Amino acid sequence: MKMFPIEVDETVWHYLQKHAEPFIDTPNSVLRRLLLGTSTQPAEKECAPRIPSITVEGTPKSLSQILEVIYEIEINGHSRTEATNRVANNRGTAPQTVTDKYCRQLGKKAHEIDHLLAEPGYRQFKELLKSKFSRHAQIIDTYFESLMLGDA
Repeated sequence: MKMFPIEVDETVWHYLQKHAEPFIDTPNSVLRRLLLGTSTQPAEKECAPRIPSITVEGTPKSLSQILEVIYEIEINGHSRTEATNRVANNRGTAPQTVTDKYCRQLGKKAHEIDHLLAEPGYRQFKELLKSKFSRHAQIIDTYFESLMLGDA
């Protein structure tokens, strides 16, 4: 089935989160259930963790992709390289494009990113993101808070 990217504002994003089954639902499956009362995913497929696309209105693509990589690392237990490949595949882009988001655009080398990602709670990584994307500090904080709650 063909998919179309959409953007939603923060209020709608939180509404979707409130009605989602953590680590099972995608934004599409929540909307499908709420609007149509159906799901296109077979039961066994729905249980597989999905990458949540970060589509809060105005969120830069680079920040969205970085947060999706972190999700894959934290929630699905993938290495940075595997997470990068999954995000690239999910977005229909090259892994180098995703790597560019967290290396060149953040001014870090891959081994430096690995060091930041190894820190429990990602404190330094969050600060780096907030310094680069200062207008989106609330989104970054909210995302990491929800990510860490899912880890508990």
